[in-house]
Amino acid sequence: MDNIPVVDFSAMNSLKGTHEDCSSAAIKQLADEIHQAFSTVGFVYLKNHGISQGKIDRIFKLCDEFFKLDSAVKQKYARPRSGSGHGWVAFERERVCSDRPADHKEAFNITEPQNDLRAWPDDKVTNFQSEIASFFDLCGDLSLRILHVMAIGLQLEDPGVFTSTHKIMASTKNCTTLRLLHYPGISEDSIIKPGQIRCGEHTDYGSITLLFQDDMPGLEVLPLGCTEYIPAPPIPGAIVVNVADLMQRWTADLLKSTRHRVSVPPEECHRRVPRRSLAFFVHPEDDTVIKCLDGSEKYPPITAYDYLWHRLNATYEY
Repeated sequence: MDNIPVVDFSAMNSLKGTHEDCSSAAIKQLADEIHQAFSTVGFVYLKNHGISQGKIDRIFKLCDEFFKLDSAVKQKYARPRSGSGHGWVAFERERVCSDRPADHKEAFNITEPQNDLRAWPDDKVTNFQSEIASFFDLCGDLSLRILHVMAIGLQLEDPGVFTSTHKIMASTKNCTTLRLLHYPGISEDSIIKPGQIRCGEHTDYGSITLLFQDDMPGLEVLPLGCTEYIPAPPIPGAIVVNVADLMQRWTADLLKSTRHRVSVPPEECHRRVPRRSLAFFVHPEDDTVIKCLDGSEKYPPITAYDYLWHRLNATYEY
């Protein structure tokens, strides 16, 4: 497959919740389309996903306001070296590909968006926490709908097997994370290390990921069996959704967690402009034991929490 399918998600938006009857022909077709995408390329564009562009634009505005702050100010909201993953991740602190230098990016991680004890930059960015919490909830609701459709596409005996283990995304017992990502513009005098790109080749760690892109290119995907990356450019009105590692383990490789990266655009007009994206990394509850649904034991059982922190400990540069 040399492109990423575009799928209309509007059939699921007519339902009030994932517990409702999903036997209609429209939803079965939707489930089949998403299953086909996730079992081949591992990525899909979703249009008519139910989150307004106005809301997405407001979150991008918060990104702009926060990331333009001085590093000394942002440091007050930094992600701690241990414990919670919440907070600012400094420029070049992450290296998701061990074969490359640290990533040419910074980020702000959000977990437990209603937790007032977290470090929130509301004194610098008006309504930061409340806007983020609202967007987090919208992403969580959309994620549950996607997970439910995925179960239908897999023809699982229990179509609630995924949604039942993702009920409390905004809590201390779940590592679902919203990431505000900022890739600085690269001018002529910027220092780019040999082999450095904006985000190195990697797979995501959890169940699925929702990605909201601005209008700058750079995301690239390596479909199964291919040797060359294909672009995943922004499509107005659509978001990117991809399978992550735990879901691939869960489905014994039936659904594909596909390698992807964010390259440095060759065009100067794109390279000089900052790139922003919003990534919603969906995880099951921490104590969920991930084991192959087909009983094959292709992968040994592991809890969602143990798998995530094993991967994270190999990612951060200290």
